[in-house]
Amino acid sequence: MNRFIGRTALVTGAASGIGREVAISFAREGATVVGADTDSDGLCGLCEQIGNRVWARVLDVSSESDWISAIRETETRHGRLDVLVNCAGAEAADGLQDPEHLLLEGWRRVQSVNVEGVALGCKHAIGLMSRNRSGAIINIASVAACVSTPTLAAYGASKAAVIHLTRSVAAHCARAGYGIRCNSVVPGVVVTPMIERYWSRLEREQHLSAAEARQRFLSRIPLGGFQEATDIAAAVLFLASADARQITGVALPVDGGFLLHDR
Repeated sequence: MNRFIGRTALVTGAASGIGREVAISFAREGATVVGADTDSDGLCGLCEQIGNRVWARVLDVSSESDWISAIRETETRHGRLDVLVNCAGAEAADGLQDPEHLLLEGWRRVQSVNVEGVALGCKHAIGLMSRNRSGAIINIASVAACVSTPTLAAYGASKAAVIHLTRSVAAHCARAGYGIRCNSVVPGVVVTPMIERYWSRLEREQHLSAAEARQRFLSRIPLGGFQEATDIAAAVLFLASADARQITGVALPVDGGFLLHDR
């Protein structure tokens, strides 16, 4: 407890799902949290839950001007940025997309949030963190980066890019002597609104029942259960903490063994 007293953590996607749990967990550990999202109502709920430990900031991660403003305001309000967690993510809004039938607009939207949003966050956080010669960046990837995703080609490709980008950021910051570490967390199947929307699409488009869709995923998890947002938050806090001071450039699976499953 209290590992992050006196530290400032900016968390994107903080209005719901994994991002919300990460923001709450940092606040419990004493951090000042900048909770960022496009969902202003969700951010209001976060503020009610955390109280004065959080400053809510509407942020479209695909907008560089939004990032510039958010980082500048973080420095003005809090004087520093110690942790950035890129949790904001999007799946294709226009249904299941296989490589043959993907829609370019949907593809670009996923990449703009999941890849460009992470790249912009890293870019502008590095500029502020490097002044203190310390910092931790954690990017949320997915097991979809490591397996084929024929019905979610855009999403899987975007998360693979996040893992690669994380390694590049880690190497750059190490070589520059900035003292900034960058790692990614690779969640397995976490029951969030995003995965529930995906199961609904499977039900509609592949004629699976909701129970069948859930079981299809559950059967691939050797430890026998879905992950929870708290599991992912725990990994994020570890990678942000001094306990992980010699860890950079890794992709840490928190997947119940999903990636061990014989395919």
